[in-house]
Parts: sequence; structure tokens; C-alpha cells
Amino acid sequence: MTITLIAAAAENNALGKDNQMVWRLPDDFKRFKALTTGHHIVMGRKTLESMDGPLPNRTNIIITRQKEYTYEGCIIVYSLEEALAACPQNEEVFIIGGGEIYKQSIDNADKIELTRVHTTVKADAFFPEIDEKKWKLTEKVFHPKDEKHQYDFVFETWVRKIR
Repeated sequence: MTITLIAAAAENNALGKDNQMVWRLPDDFKRFKALTTGHHIVMGRKTLESMDGPLPNRTNIIITRQKEYTYEGCIIVYSLEEALAACPQNEEVFIIGGGEIYKQSIDNADKIELTRVHTTVKADAFFPEIDEKKWKLTEKVFHPKDEKHQYDFVFETWVRKIR
């Protein structure tokens, strides 16, 4: 299994505030959809609830501590280990948030698909620091701000150097 973290984070690693994203970047959404469609995606309960339900054309696996929690169209589990065990072992699996789930999974990840948004914002959810001793930046694609994108951003692909 290849475990890929996929996120959009500001220069201060901010992901969101009050369970909402703090920007709207349509080209980031397109890239996210292109990369994750057809795959298993793993997220925390709050991330699911911030999205108006499960994402189509993907297997949505939700991690929660709430033992009675249910959500139509989702597989509910109670730990990252359980979430990964529910995924096909020979495919790429995407961890899509939030901050706590990224923190728990970064040491098991093989790849990071990060949209680095060129701004600093107040937030209550953060992406973990990428340790450049463990990770190698293999691709960078710059996207300037325009009429649909409030900020400049860069699509970054990081791969694990050492386990």
C-alpha cells in the first residue's frame, strides 16, 4: 500500500479554522479530485462533516472516537490502523485530513501531495512540519493568483527518503 497525504496548507501550515477551509482554490480542487477519484480516502469525522457528506467515486473511510457514529455511504472506524486495514493493500490510499489525522499518519506515509498556499492565516488546524531529512521534494508547479484564485500557490510532491 502506498499512503499519500494530500492537503492544502498555508506557509504557516494552516489548514483551516472552525472546521472550514480558509480559501477557495478551484484548480486545487480539480487536482485533488483527479488524484483521489477511484481510491480509498481516509479522513477524520470533522473533515467529513465539513464537506456536506462523503466524496463521490471514492471509498470514504472515517475515523472517529464516537462508538455510535454512523454516516451513510461511509466506512466508520476508530483508529488510523483500522482505517488502513480497511483499504486494499496493493493500492494508493489518500489521507485527506484533518490536522490530527495528518499528524497521526505522516510517519507511515510514503508520499505527500501538498498545495502550498502563499499566505499566512489564523487557523486551528495545521499540517505537520515536513522534515527535509526524511522527505525529498520531487516536483513543484507554481500557480499564480488570478481572477479565480485569491493567492499564489505551488503544487508540491514529496516522497519519503528514509523510513
